Order: sequence, then C-alpha cells, then structure tokens
Amino acid sequence: MKNPFTSTRLFYKETLVELKKASWPSKTELRDSTIVVLLATVILGSFIALTDFSLMNGVELLTSWVQ
Repeated sequence: MKNPFTSTRLFYKETLVELKKASWPSKTELRDSTIVVLLATVILGSFIALTDFSLMNGVELLTSWVQ
C-alpha cells in the first residue's frame, strides 16, 4: 500500500512548482481588471432589471386587456 503522506507531499511540491511558473498581474492590472468587471456587472444588471421591468409591465398590460 502506498503511503498517503508521500503522495500528499509530492502533490504539494508539484503545486508550488506550477504556481511559480504562473504569471501574476501587477497591482495596476488587477485594479483595472476589477474596475472592468464591476462596470460590466452594473451594466448587465441594469439591462436585466430594465428588461424584467418592461416584460412585467407588458404582460400586465396584455392581461388587463383580456380580463
């Protein structure tokens, strides 16, 4: 039976090696990307809210005509 601690240690070492290969963003890049994500979230949320509001009122109008 294989020692689970050896496998865990090997996995940890390989993970650290791969993390050192990764390119990490600078503070400026991270800030700019965060701003873009926040703006996109606000724009998409506004679009969805406006669409939902319009469809809800449209359906209410149509159902009021039928009754």
